[in-house]
Amino acid sequence: MPLFLVVMDAHVLVPAVLCDFLLRAASADMYRLVWTEDILDEVRRTLIIDLGKSEAQANRRIAAMKAAFPDALITQHPRLISAMTNDPKDRHALAAAVTSGAQVIVTSNMRDFPAESLTSFSIEAQTPDQYLMDLLDLDHEQVTNVLGQQARALRNPPKTVNDILNELARFAPNFVVQYRA
Repeated sequence: MPLFLVVMDAHVLVPAVLCDFLLRAASADMYRLVWTEDILDEVRRTLIIDLGKSEAQANRRIAAMKAAFPDALITQHPRLISAMTNDPKDRHALAAAVTSGAQVIVTSNMRDFPAESLTSFSIEAQTPDQYLMDLLDLDHEQVTNVLGQQARALRNPPKTVNDILNELARFAPNFVVQYRA
């Protein structure tokens, strides 16, 4: 069975706890991740400019993401960018979704992906909260496994699943409430 294709917008790949969970869920075959060099460049810039990471730190993170998901990169999308009708700065993400056949774009900027720009392609934009709720509905046990794996991997400082959920609540409050219910 082919995996569900999902474009991750840059804003959901910047927060460490959210990015870590999303990438671990993709590694667990809960979905197939899709991104573009433009998305990764935006992640890099945001890490440096907004979060004060060094260029070397940002580059290491991007390199690790690319190495972990070598098939995630979409490169055939530029020819479609000019035909997209969503916000101009995010047309590359929609073009990547169309090119790859992704069904969902996960983004914190819903206003940049209005429904009228997506419906003709049968693509839906979802917030991280909506998407994590979908993953939880799809496979609660696997979400639990991913959270446990994430907690076990964090050692400096060590974190529990509850610590991770507390951090995820900033980006996915309904998911956290539902998971804890």
